[in-house]
Amino acid sequence: MELFAELVPGKRVGVVHNPNNPSVTLGLRETEDAVRKLNMQVEVVDSQTSDELDRAFAQLSAGSVDGVVVLPDPTVLEQSRRIAELAQSARLPTAFQRRENVDAGGLFSYGADQNYQFRQAAFYVDRILKGEKPAELPVMQPTKFVLVINLKTAKRLGLTVPLIMQMTADEVIE
Repeated sequence: MELFAELVPGKRVGVVHNPNNPSVTLGLRETEDAVRKLNMQVEVVDSQTSDELDRAFAQLSAGSVDGVVVLPDPTVLEQSRRIAELAQSARLPTAFQRRENVDAGGLFSYGADQNYQFRQAAFYVDRILKGEKPAELPVMQPTKFVLVINLKTAKRLGLTVPLIMQMTADEVIE
């Protein structure tokens, strides 16, 4: 949310989430807490299916939010291009957890490095195949995170991405 606050001027944040996804429900609480700590206001919109995305973005646009955080869900990946189109036509900057959404036209993503997580999964598989019990393996949290910024989208939205943020990003799409 701090990156969002740096990139998106304003104090009203829209959040799109799927209430039927338990991991997203936890992420929603954490996002709401982070928004409030930054003295911003939050408007939450549910979107369980691709059909509900139109309604969600129309509601957020009418609610005069300054930008949108889209919480991770399989629908978000499946509908990457549609979300980017809806957001850009509503002139709403968008933040995601996965880089695929930025490739499709979202403003930026910040989340765990998926390639690193797959390597970690292989580590678990290897240990299990060698006879270790899954219940005895340590739980590993992500330690590597990736920031991807889409400058083309920023330009279309009339946003300036600070040079220091561009320099610290893992990837900048120009």
